[in-house]
Amino acid sequence: MRADDWLQAWTGGRRAVHIGDVADFNARFLAQSPGAREQGHHYSCLAAFYSPHPAALLLPHQVEEGWIRWLERELAWDPVELHSGLAVDRGMAEALAARPALRQRIEGLGLPVHRWGRPDLPTVRRYEAKSASSALFGRVAADHPGITVPRQEPADSPRRLARLLTRRAGRGETTVLKADHGVGGFGTALVTPEDVHRAGGGRELLRRLARDGVLPEGGGLRVEEYVESCGGRLRDLTFDAVIGADGGVHPVGVGVMRVVGTGYRGATVGPGTVPAPLADTAVRFGLAVGEVLAAEGHRGWYDIDFVTHRTGRLAPTETNLRLTGPAVAFMLRARLDAVRGPGHHVRTLDRLPLGARLPQSALLAHLESLAARCRPFGATLLPTIPTASFDPHPSVGVALAATSPDALEAAEAVVRHANAALGEPFGALPAGS
Repeated sequence: MRADDWLQAWTGGRRAVHIGDVADFNARFLAQSPGAREQGHHYSCLAAFYSPHPAALLLPHQVEEGWIRWLERELAWDPVELHSGLAVDRGMAEALAARPALRQRIEGLGLPVHRWGRPDLPTVRRYEAKSASSALFGRVAADHPGITVPRQEPADSPRRLARLLTRRAGRGETTVLKADHGVGGFGTALVTPEDVHRAGGGRELLRRLARDGVLPEGGGLRVEEYVESCGGRLRDLTFDAVIGADGGVHPVGVGVMRVVGTGYRGATVGPGTVPAPLADTAVRFGLAVGEVLAAEGHRGWYDIDFVTHRTGRLAPTETNLRLTGPAVAFMLRARLDAVRGPGHHVRTLDRLPLGARLPQSALLAHLESLAARCRPFGATLLPTIPTASFDPHPSVGVALAATSPDALEAAEAVVRHANAALGEPFGALPAGS
């Protein structure tokens, strides 16, 4: 099996139309508040990287033409047809249904169409549920001594769950709470004994987590064993793969995720990013899971998230039968290796805080200056999510690419410092001004 077999299985050697429908996919599994839809629409900018070489891009939020031209220049893309601002206050499916001329235009290109995922597939509906993926891991893990599957059990009622949390806290135990469906950290909570004590008990903590939008209201949660991790850089790993039209399973790679609390914030991929023993364990187990998914009819992208146990074994925590944040890093690495030569490391940073709110034009100018400051390190900066910079809590997504890990570290430090410094002129203002 060649290292780039996944590219052929995923793209068929063709460019494609990319539809930014992250919020639509999430809405099939989660109760969607306007805020959740807004975040999904921001994340839909990652549709630019659904494959290494897009032909057309459809996005819910309005984006500056300069953004896509920047990506064309750095990634040696042929011109990309951009349609943006399609669905600011609704889903992409609804927006496209109201635009027959645009649908006809896209169909007329005669190209494959990539979406965030296929919620209509039975395998997706089944294994996007964390209970089903945990059961699948348990069946497969018997033949993989490097894997330990966290125990998981349902909580019959909110009252029983509250009592269980209080008892576990009294014993000094940390608990992982999971809704059967979640995304990007929503639906998962890591609860320490200190959390329970500060809240005044399990019932009060559950109410606060629901009120804060961390967990859904109304129960239906599962209790999962807390994995005592190795800590450090290799704590959270991902394995990504593609199941081709013929049912063949093609590994894409293993990467390191950045997780803050329970929220995904980005990934790093590239040669040697994950030590060979860990990577080999993840690949063997991931392919075995993929064989089961393929036999049940799944086709397309999937990934498995792992926590590295302190013993060095890998604990699979969920599978995603769709594109994911780390998929973007793998796509960028494939494109850069193809047009600039092999050996690229790519780091995606999806929600970097900005010290001040910026309109898109000012944001792109800011990022252009940062790109110039990153080049002396041998690092390339690519804007990935440019639409959230004027939100009440402004942020930006970027990708950094280089042929050495040290260059990524240096470039990230520059970007984080400069983003935070945007707020310094306002910090000197007197209160109330």
